[in-house]
Amino acid sequence: MRDITRRTLLTTAISTALATCYTRTLRAQGVGSLATNPGRIDVHHHFAPPAWVTDVTGRPLLNPANTRWKPEHSIEDMDKGGVAASVISITNPGLWFGDVEQSLGLARACNEYGAQLVQDYPTRFGLFAAMPLPNVDATLNEIEFAYDTLKVDGIGLFTSYGERWLGDPTFRPVMAELNRRKAVVNVHPTAANCCRNLEYAPGASASSIEYGTDTTRAIMGIAFNGDAVRFPDIRFIWSHAGGSVPFLAGRIDRAGNRAKDALPNGFSSELKKFYYDVAGSTNRGALVSLLELVESTQIVFGTDFPPGGTSLAVAAELADTGLFSESDLHAIDRENAVRLFPRFA
Repeated sequence: MRDITRRTLLTTAISTALATCYTRTLRAQGVGSLATNPGRIDVHHHFAPPAWVTDVTGRPLLNPANTRWKPEHSIEDMDKGGVAASVISITNPGLWFGDVEQSLGLARACNEYGAQLVQDYPTRFGLFAAMPLPNVDATLNEIEFAYDTLKVDGIGLFTSYGERWLGDPTFRPVMAELNRRKAVVNVHPTAANCCRNLEYAPGASASSIEYGTDTTRAIMGIAFNGDAVRFPDIRFIWSHAGGSVPFLAGRIDRAGNRAKDALPNGFSSELKKFYYDVAGSTNRGALVSLLELVESTQIVFGTDFPPGGTSLAVAAELADTGLFSESDLHAIDRENAVRLFPRFA
């Protein structure tokens, strides 16, 4: 009898494990009552125009995986992971290396390449146009060209440029123009000059801590310098679940109580208006903290492809957190992004 019981328990355990594995696979593929094809929209997906690869090869913060990117790599991954469309953007090391003309030329080359890719695959790709910040005048010109000529889906910015973070008053004309256009602005983290080469832990890279920290500095800059309230029609998407902001929000909120002119309703009230992607953050710790700040309506799907992993793996990890209902996952995968990019509906 004891052997039968032991055998029954073992059989049950194996069956449960297999069922769980099967369910995870189905959830990752988007198979369920809501959809047989999840139609995900990846808002954190990188591309690498040849001109950009030439200019950035050998520079700090470059992930070699990005230099090997080709359009067919993106499409293959999207097809495997149930991604209907990806809104592409430039990643680190960005475009700014101290030379205004180089930055302007590189931004234009990236944007024209990206716009051609969108034209070739209009239902599969969207474009966050790259900007030649910190040069404000050049950036204003590029915003005009990007929207009026290339018809881009949004604007891509970095958290900082040299020693200036978003929210810097010198960037205010750019924010005013983005607000006028009701722009969707994707903000990608970088590591500021101050903090790229800190030797605090063997093997640690800038991406380990500084990207999340720089995102926090940029969000604080936008909020505490008043831009979040001043320019309410900019729809910001912050990478990696908002960096370390969700964890530190309580401490930062107390500081916001001393900045009533910039934050009349407090820091957290502004955080609730932003969007946050899940790239590199599909773990319970990051997402539990984020869900303390915002509803699932403010969370969007992102992979950080190519270095960030496959869309199938990201979707599976997100589902496996157990934090979201099927309808929540559908909203994160697709519907929240459709509100930002109606042409993908």
